[in-house]
Amino acid sequence: MTVYQPARPAPMRHRVTAPAPAVIPAEPKPQRFRPDIEGLRAVAVLLVVLDHAGVEHITGGYVGVDVFFVISGFLITLHLFRELQKTGRIRFGAFYGRRMVRLLPASTVVVLTTVAAAWAWMSPIAAKAVSLDALTAAAYGINIRLAAQGTDYLSAEREPSPLQHFWSLAVEEQYYFIWPLLLVVAGAAWARRGRPSRLSATLALIVLAAVSFGICVWQTGHAQPWAYFGIQARAWELAVGALAALAAERLARLPGALAAVATWAGLAMIVTSALWFDATTVFPGKAALLPVAGAALVIAGGCAAPAGGAAVLLRTGPFQWFGKLSYSWYLWHWPLLILAPHIAGQDKLNVWILVGVAAFALIPARLSLMLVENPIRFNPVFKRRPNRGLMLGATMTAFAVGAAVLFMGLPMRVQGEGQAQDTASVVSDAQQLEEARRQLLALIQTSATVAAMPQNLAPAVTAASKDLPGGDKGCLASLDESKTAPAIALGCDRKGVPNGPTTVVLFGDSHTEQWFDAFDVIAKKKQWRLVVLAKSGCTPADVLTIKINSRRAYTECADWREQAFAVIKRLKPAIVVLSTRTYTDPPVNRQGAPTVDKAHADTAWAEATVASATRLAQLGAKPIIMQDTPDPHGVSVPDCVAAHPAAVQQCALKVPTAIYATRRAAIEAAAQPAGITVLDPTEWFCTDTLCPAIIGNSMVYRDGSHVTTTYIKLLTPLLTAALTS
Repeated sequence: MTVYQPARPAPMRHRVTAPAPAVIPAEPKPQRFRPDIEGLRAVAVLLVVLDHAGVEHITGGYVGVDVFFVISGFLITLHLFRELQKTGRIRFGAFYGRRMVRLLPASTVVVLTTVAAAWAWMSPIAAKAVSLDALTAAAYGINIRLAAQGTDYLSAEREPSPLQHFWSLAVEEQYYFIWPLLLVVAGAAWARRGRPSRLSATLALIVLAAVSFGICVWQTGHAQPWAYFGIQARAWELAVGALAALAAERLARLPGALAAVATWAGLAMIVTSALWFDATTVFPGKAALLPVAGAALVIAGGCAAPAGGAAVLLRTGPFQWFGKLSYSWYLWHWPLLILAPHIAGQDKLNVWILVGVAAFALIPARLSLMLVENPIRFNPVFKRRPNRGLMLGATMTAFAVGAAVLFMGLPMRVQGEGQAQDTASVVSDAQQLEEARRQLLALIQTSATVAAMPQNLAPAVTAASKDLPGGDKGCLASLDESKTAPAIALGCDRKGVPNGPTTVVLFGDSHTEQWFDAFDVIAKKKQWRLVVLAKSGCTPADVLTIKINSRRAYTECADWREQAFAVIKRLKPAIVVLSTRTYTDPPVNRQGAPTVDKAHADTAWAEATVASATRLAQLGAKPIIMQDTPDPHGVSVPDCVAAHPAAVQQCALKVPTAIYATRRAAIEAAAQPAGITVLDPTEWFCTDTLCPAIIGNSMVYRDGSHVTTTYIKLLTPLLTAALTS
């Protein structure tokens, strides 16, 4: 995203000997401006925008970011090495000053506008999170925040941030803190006659690229969010562009026909990856080689300026226009795409509306270029004194950080209306259990028709996301954990009454662990030793799934599950309650391929769940399969309520899509012949048609997947009866 303005190469020195040498061809003149690179920027940004808008067939448009990385690595290294050749040093102040003048004015405007829009149109809960995103984006660290969120199961289903796209800018800037210094050190090694060594710089880049690529491949298979967002796994892509820059003089002497073929082949590789890759592609990893190599071929072949190369297409007017706007359009399109549904008051917009929104983003992008970027970028004050860009950058960064902190401090006020019936008292005050059940079902019916959020909501809608199980800290194993030993070391096998004569095990994923507080009360009352064997996103059913925030088989789950069975065998429990989130995709094999088609997924899941229950029965335990709680499908219910406090019925879950009736029926049908007990809590949450977001004065869901601990605890009497009936 940097303008290509290389300095003139240093003059060649030749030693004259007798006899006179043959005539040496003149060195190709460096191109002051590369229209093919400007056009390649257009290709990259168009792929990214169309992919983000959901255009069919552009399912791998995310590779446009990889193309940007190669372009940036090439242009920046070309500038830096030529300065190093010419002067023997790199003026770091001037370099970073130019980067700040180029990037920060537009990005600061986008960050501040986006945060203000989030507070205007998103729920206060979501706006608060966007404010924190703004803070990390302004400090070029949002990629680290996103990687950490991606490996945190409880944060994994958060709605995409309208500032999420700043991760790629963060990666670039982190690279530019490292590369100039490394270039100076490497270039100075084996320097001859005071001139930096291109060979040593090239070797340093090759080592950097090789190490980074190795990390990328490994992390893609083990911690994909860190591979996708992390500088350590993306540096090789910028290094590939940098290697092309160091070889630019040699590449300029390529035969025209060969150079032309290289540019067209490279462009074809980029387009092929955009059409071929999709959400299931294991990326970046080895797959990123295709678009990265393609971008490198377009740039490398273009160094020779071949007459019939891809520049014939890339230098045309439309590509040049989009290329010039690429940075601004990239900045503006994503916030508008994320905010558009909130502004329209809809959960989802169709693809053509989103394409229209992306096209509309060209207007602020053009205005940003004309009124913000170019006036500052080409201001004589910064052109003559690049170091002054440091002062501008520091000022704008401080302003953006300060504004983000100010927004973060805004109170999350959501006004309720009236006092709702206390849900806990409905259950606890009943003289008999059946009466409590009837009163709760009647309250659910009434709550399904209530429009306003009550003032006495518990927990408060702004605190619902933190309403987690209270006494099992550390018992929910992380996505990357494959052993049960850490949880056992924390005492997760000694909850309830640690020395109780009867052992009961909670076995499953976070949808099992969400019931902990109720089970802990029951265990203490009945003198049970309670054991928690739970792992994020890991079903107890005897199957493999795709790891959350990944595109590969969740082998850590399979390994952990086997260890859990070994723990259960050792403890000899009387009861094992197994539950799991309702996974909508079919089980997979170790290569990540589905083992059945979607039409047979329910049967496969039911058989796998009952297979695990049967295995538990063979160990001497009584297995109880607990059907899943209603599924909000990743839509944060507290966010919805906070956004519509006077119309909370909009946040109710629809029974046909929330409870997966066919899956439940398949589990019941498979369990009955095996004599396995199945407990279905649906009636504690839903009417025949709706599952209200609020029941009485209780906030039912804490996010887009789990139930609040407050609501789980008040179900304790009903759960007790169901377990002991």
